[in-house]
Amino acid sequence: MIYVGLTGWGDHDDLYTNITNKKDKLITYSSYFPIVELDATYYAVQRTSTIEKWCSETPEKFKFVVKAHQYMTGHSDYRDHYDSIKDVFSAFHDMLRPMEKAGKLGFVLLQFPPWFDCTNKNIRYVKYAISQLHPYKIAVEFRNQTWFSDSYREETLTFLHSNGAIHSICDEPQAGIGSIPFVNRVTDQTAFIRLHGRNVHGWTQKDRTSEEWRNVRYLYDYNRTELEWLKSQVDILDHKTKDIYIVFNNNSGGHAAGNARDFIKMMDIRYDGLSPKQLRLF
Repeated sequence: MIYVGLTGWGDHDDLYTNITNKKDKLITYSSYFPIVELDATYYAVQRTSTIEKWCSETPEKFKFVVKAHQYMTGHSDYRDHYDSIKDVFSAFHDMLRPMEKAGKLGFVLLQFPPWFDCTNKNIRYVKYAISQLHPYKIAVEFRNQTWFSDSYREETLTFLHSNGAIHSICDEPQAGIGSIPFVNRVTDQTAFIRLHGRNVHGWTQKDRTSEEWRNVRYLYDYNRTELEWLKSQVDILDHKTKDIYIVFNNNSGGHAAGNARDFIKMMDIRYDGLSPKQLRLF
C-alpha cells in the first residue's frame, strides 16, 4: 500500500478554505491524506491528553510518523531539562503508548543533523537510540554524505537492515556534505520517502536568521516531470515492499499539499476510510 501525506497539518492553508475554526484542521487534513508526519514531537514531548486527542480526531486507519525529539538526535543539548539522555528516551517512549494502543503509530523518525557523520561513535549512538525506542518501529534519516559515500553506502544500508530500521530515502538539494543523495534502496518491508524540495540555494543557513532560513529552506514546487520521476522510483519500490510512506516536506511556500494531491492522482490512488469532507453551507 502506498500512503501519501505531509509534514504537519497546520500550515497547508489551501486545504482549509472551508473551515472557520483552526481546531478542525487535523480533522480536515485527514479527509485528504491517510498519514501525517508529526513534527510537534521534535520540539516537545507531548502530553498524553494531546496524543489521545489527535488519535480521536483521525480515522481508524490513519497513521502518524512521529519525529523524534531534538534532544534524541543531537540537534540540541538535553542537560538543561533532563538528567540524562536515557530520561529523554523514556519520556518519549511513554508518550507514544496511547498512539500505539490506538493502532495509529506508523513509526518514529530519527532525523540526524548534518554534522552527524559516519563514525564509530555515531554508529554506536544510532544503535543505542533504536534500542531505547524498542519495540516501536524506527526510520533513520542521515543528513551527512559520509553515510552514503562509495566506501560506506552498502555498509550503511546493511547496518540499518540488521538493526531493524527503515532507511529514510530523501529527495533534497545536493549542496555539499550536509545533504545526501537519493538512494532508492529499502532495508525493511516498509519504505519511507521524504521530499524536501530541490532549492539548493536555500538548503544551508549561511548568513540568514533562523526565521529567514525557515522561509526558504523548503521553498520548492515539484513540476510534472519531477513528479513523474518520483512515480518511476515508487514503482520500483512497490515490487520490493509491503508499504510505502511518502511525505512531502516542501512547504516553505505552501507547495506540499498541491504536489501531494497531484501525485496521488498521478498514481491513481484512492483511499478508503478517510474523514468525511466537511460541507460548506454558504
